Amino acid sequence: MRSGWYNNLSLIFGVKIRHNWFLLCFICILALVALLSSSSTSNREFDSLVPPRLPNVYTNYRKLKEQSVIDYFDLRFLTSVTNSRLKELPLCWKERENYVPCYNVSANLEIELKDGEEFDRHCELLRNEEKCLVRPPKEYKIPLRWPAGRDVIWSGNVKITKDQFLSSGSMTKRMMLLEENQIAFHNDDGLIFDGVKDYTRQLAESIGLGSDSDFLQAGVQNVLDIGCGFGSFGAHLVSLKLLPVCIAAYEVTGSQVQLALERGLPAMLGNFISRQLPYPSLSFDMVHCAQCGIDWDGKDGMFIIEVDRLLRPGGYFVLTSPVIRPQGSLLAIKKGNMLTPVEDFTQRICWSLLDQQDETFIWQKTADGHCYTTRSQGLPLCQDEHESQSYYGPLVKCISGTHSKRWMPLRNRCNGSQLTLEELEVHGKYYSIYAGVQHGEFYEEREIWKSSLRNYWSLITPLIFSDHPKRPGDEDPLPPYNMVRNVMDMNAYYGGFNAALVDGKKSAWVMNVVPVGTRNTLPLILDQGFAGVLHDWCEPFPTYPRSYDMLHASGLFSFLSLEKCSMMDLFLEMDRILRPEGWVILSDNVGAIEMARMHATQIRWEARVIDPQNGSDERILVCQKPFLRK
Repeated sequence: MRSGWYNNLSLIFGVKIRHNWFLLCFICILALVALLSSSSTSNREFDSLVPPRLPNVYTNYRKLKEQSVIDYFDLRFLTSVTNSRLKELPLCWKERENYVPCYNVSANLEIELKDGEEFDRHCELLRNEEKCLVRPPKEYKIPLRWPAGRDVIWSGNVKITKDQFLSSGSMTKRMMLLEENQIAFHNDDGLIFDGVKDYTRQLAESIGLGSDSDFLQAGVQNVLDIGCGFGSFGAHLVSLKLLPVCIAAYEVTGSQVQLALERGLPAMLGNFISRQLPYPSLSFDMVHCAQCGIDWDGKDGMFIIEVDRLLRPGGYFVLTSPVIRPQGSLLAIKKGNMLTPVEDFTQRICWSLLDQQDETFIWQKTADGHCYTTRSQGLPLCQDEHESQSYYGPLVKCISGTHSKRWMPLRNRCNGSQLTLEELEVHGKYYSIYAGVQHGEFYEEREIWKSSLRNYWSLITPLIFSDHPKRPGDEDPLPPYNMVRNVMDMNAYYGGFNAALVDGKKSAWVMNVVPVGTRNTLPLILDQGFAGVLHDWCEPFPTYPRSYDMLHASGLFSFLSLEKCSMMDLFLEMDRILRPEGWVILSDNVGAIEMARMHATQIRWEARVIDPQNGSDERILVCQKPFLRK
């Protein structure tokens, strides 16, 4: 009896002891969370640092989704802090210094991809690989600041060897000068025949302008440059306050895109061998191809149809290519009054050949949407589902955009690249219907980012990570206007962060990324004259390593938690595309930011959490990537 009573009593007290032990552990965890949050608070108030919380009408379902995000991050954080300290990830082996995911030619050939598709982007074939940090090459150096970095780059920063340079012909040697460990670019006399300035002046005169400085006034702002060469054309357009975005196919060595990005010019990997580019219809004022290697009369004209999809009404297609070709190809010399295949096809889709000088042809797309119904024999108008498809959808043989509210001819942009209040009022009906954007929230976002930029700019200084109790204050000098050049906004909303950089006269361009699955505001971003692209952040971004000086994201991680993306894979991708000593500014709710801080620690970033101290649950994570060699 005594033995049974004693055992029962011991069992009861044992349960109580275990219960109290678990309760004590839970209290300690909560205390640790509070301590981490308070210790990471800045000593100064960043009253305007909170990312825009734009007014929306939330349904009960959406509120439940938002609460589930908060609960998810709280659970993940509580689970992680009870585990042992997460290990830092190792550096990748030397062969992956220039690693670009989703571009694996040998794997593509194994599944019998051909006709150029083996060089295309195939993220669906991406295998689980070792998680490691892509290291910079041994000769890598921090790029020179803009504008010096536009004309001189370190040869060790790009994958082009001296032997490749010397064997590339006299044209390359006129464009670039290789001296010891530097490559110097000659923008004045580097492109095509008589130099880039003469070339652009010729283009301007062909479309009825007095000089290339009149492009902006004529409505030409956004230019898609297919095959950017060594960036001379894009660099000159930037000096004219135009925004050229270069795309080119993936190259193992001597990459055009890598060279352009290294020079501080907008560029990304892209081609349309079999799939559309990740831009919506009616996105560009001009599409330019100078010996870009595309067989324009191939695939029954589908490449030209893709250009037509991308061009705004009244936009221009510029093609510079050698005239002497085998008979029957794109620019074969005419016999009598016979039209070449491309000339015949462009007439069917209502393009007008404005001018032909030597090797340069210039067409203009019609601004009359009714023309297609009378002249495009055998080419139907696309249905709505085709017009909205712009994220690597298959090439289609139909005319896009004619039913779009954005079917508007090129308009005068003499007031600059950003939309004025009057322009927004004129086109407000389109923005309200297509993108769900209200005037109030559009301008509210602009004002919030404009007031936040000074505080953000003060954070990109190593002082924020120092042990000194003082933090950057109003009396401290801000970093120079050219502190960063290549910037990516990973969740761009309406482009307000980009607009703030322009208003603040910072010498930066922004790749505005609209995540797939969010409200598609990319047309609004492009219509402001900014660069932008659709992208699925569960996949790698199509660019080379060390492409950007700064990555910015507001509210991205809360969204991606619902998309079931791997946060560690995302941070590894961010580290891959960020330059050494580059900056990351992230804003989100406290749970998401604490999770992000732990991932940042794993990939060896310097990281600091800042509390805006305005009573909200928003937090700012500021990170700097160190220069790791081994």
